[in-house]
Amino acid sequence: MCGIVGVVGNENATDILVNGLTKLEYRGYDSAGIYVNNQNNQDFLVKATGKIKELKNKITPEVKGSIGIGHTRWATHGIPTIENAHPHLSNDDRFYLVHNGVINNYQELRDDYLADVKFHSQTDTEVVVQLVDRFVVDEGLDTFTAFQKVLHLIDGSYAFLLVDRQNPETLYVAKRKSPLLLGLAQGFNVVTSDAMAMLDQTKDFVELNDGEVVILTQDDYQIFNENNQEVKRDSYHLSVDSEAASKGTYPHFMLKEIDEQPSVMRRISQEYFSSKGEVEVDENIVNSILDSDRIYIVAAGTSYHAGLVGQKIIEKLAGIPVEVHVASEFGYYPPILSRKPFFIFLSQSGETADSRQVLSEVNKKGHPSLTITNVDRSTLSREATYTMLLHAGPEISVASTKAYTAQIAVQAVLAKALSEKSNYESGKQFDLQTQLALVANGMQEIVDEKQLLDDMSRRILTDADNAFYIGRGIDYNVALEAALKLKEISYIHTEGFAAGELKHGTIALIEEGTPVIGFITDKLSAGHTRSNLQEVLSRGAEVFTISMKRVANENDGIILPDVDTLLTPLLSVIPAQLIAYYTSLNRGHDVDQPRNLAKSVTVE
Repeated sequence: MCGIVGVVGNENATDILVNGLTKLEYRGYDSAGIYVNNQNNQDFLVKATGKIKELKNKITPEVKGSIGIGHTRWATHGIPTIENAHPHLSNDDRFYLVHNGVINNYQELRDDYLADVKFHSQTDTEVVVQLVDRFVVDEGLDTFTAFQKVLHLIDGSYAFLLVDRQNPETLYVAKRKSPLLLGLAQGFNVVTSDAMAMLDQTKDFVELNDGEVVILTQDDYQIFNENNQEVKRDSYHLSVDSEAASKGTYPHFMLKEIDEQPSVMRRISQEYFSSKGEVEVDENIVNSILDSDRIYIVAAGTSYHAGLVGQKIIEKLAGIPVEVHVASEFGYYPPILSRKPFFIFLSQSGETADSRQVLSEVNKKGHPSLTITNVDRSTLSREATYTMLLHAGPEISVASTKAYTAQIAVQAVLAKALSEKSNYESGKQFDLQTQLALVANGMQEIVDEKQLLDDMSRRILTDADNAFYIGRGIDYNVALEAALKLKEISYIHTEGFAAGELKHGTIALIEEGTPVIGFITDKLSAGHTRSNLQEVLSRGAEVFTISMKRVANENDGIILPDVDTLLTPLLSVIPAQLIAYYTSLNRGHDVDQPRNLAKSVTVE
């Protein structure tokens, strides 16, 4: 959620900020703004509701500076308005601030310290900038000390950028529970909540830890911990092609990312298998899991659905019991743990706040953990004991596609490595590398059949109010993800059901013309699922089937190439992704940036 960019020491600050915010559009937002200062006592604050293009339309040629901060806001406190958009400023126009996160005690701070101050917004953020001003003006503190004092008073999460217009050569930066990076460029420096926003300026970044405060100038940075002790930390080089985050010739990121999935499968195979076909996973990860008695997978949204599939793969191939939990539930209502638990955190961004809350508790208790993520050096990656990367490349569309299939594939790699080390027969006999090659080829066949799925979408979904996906076993897990994809970007009320549960109440929802899409990939339950589909068909439903070749019949809507049953979700989900894409497109919605949603959920 929300995006932050900052720059100090570059005369093109306005362009850098706007370009950075444009690259953060995928995170989800409802307003945007920038503040720039040109060090000649001229400064400019420009804010707009809606899309970045609305902000661009308000930026006139004279809006230039060498220091600046920018922000895309996803509303929490206060509706999307100009007044609630960031940056926020103090009443004397001296301090300007942008903020990601949530200040839990903002009302108490306002009552205790700022009862006589006129506020111009409904946000929690404005309290912070007004507090800094108060401590500087009334108590005579310098800006950095005042900023630190405010940070010690705050209960909540934050990534802050602060500018003092009386010192327009310095950015003040702070972080707690919300992602933020320093970027070191040639002759100037930047700050960003997502490295992707600044890859055209630099690929050298400095990580920040919770509780740290930074003084950033155009040629230097000083990091201080919560005890005001200076911390020395070198930069790291991010080897990512900025062009990978562009749409290229595609009309939408989502379609591009769906089409990239065959290459993602091949890349995962290359990264995790040797030239001799041996699985290659950090031995410490394998040993730590084998030393445990149960795996707990913690995730949210699409990653949670990938975890449900991963549970079946790991249990079947490695013989280790696995539980899968929704992060936001686990954080407040944890189950009784086994004696020697091992935790796996699934997160595309590696910044999911709900998962991080759980990881913090896991670390306090000393349990080992593994983050499986697409973003190296992300918060969950840094704070877990181990990391395995998805190698999926940047995923920009809010609706996750290639990260989901990559998470399943990497969990399969992990299961294979566990079985090899433990001599678990089921997994040892499983030729995962060959299967991934078959999956990649099968994916390519499916994405080449786009027109069929576009036609199906137009026929039964474009005007629908409700829809259902059904399946049994691993197909039920895919039905949950398929339903999420359709509902989040087409806004059709869609649910995923275990096919056998229809007759236990859900079938009452079936009306004339209700779309019901069934997954049929497993011989064990294929006949039963077909019977369930016949039940809804006889009640007027519009039925479409996605089946595996070995269990298909001539009336199925789309037939998938055969792969092992454990890996069928890697193929069966792709028609569902394309169905969601075309339905959203045909209904005239914003495919990549659906309403009310954010790509990276960095607040609980």
